[in-house]
Amino acid sequence: MGIFKKRRSREERAAEIVGQVAAGKGFYGRATRAFLGNDDFARVQQSIGAYHSGLDVQQLLAAGAPTMPAAVVSINDTGKLVNFDPIVDLVLQPSGTADRITLQTIVSKLRIPRVGDQVLLVADPARAGGYLYAGDGVTP
Repeated sequence: MGIFKKRRSREERAAEIVGQVAAGKGFYGRATRAFLGNDDFARVQQSIGAYHSGLDVQQLLAAGAPTMPAAVVSINDTGKLVNFDPIVDLVLQPSGTADRITLQTIVSKLRIPRVGDQVLLVADPARAGGYLYAGDGVTP
C-alpha cells in the first residue's frame, strides 16, 4: 500500500510473484503447487527457468560477455510456449570440438534454428561449465 514501505511498480510486484511461483514459496508459490500438482508444477518451473535464462543472456551480451559459435546437430519441440515462442531441446556442437551440448531454451518463432545452422553460446555464470543459447547473432 505504500504507507510503511516504498511503493513498488506493477512490474516489480509481478517479478516478485513469478519468483515466488518459481521457488514454490510464499502464498502464490504454495497455491500454484497445490492447484497444479507436482508434475505440472515442475513444467511451470521449467518454463519460468527458460524465460529467465533468456533475460540472463540479454544481460550478459549487453555486458560484453564472449560468445562461442556452435552448429545445431538436432532440434526437438517440447510442446511448451512462453509468450508464444517455443521452448525447444537443442543439441549443439561447439566449433573445433567433438563435444555435444544439450540445452532446453526459448527460441524466437521467427528465427527457429535448423540442423546445420550456426548459433552462438555464452558461458552460464550460474553453472560452471554450462552454456546458454544466445541466438544466431543476426537478430538483436
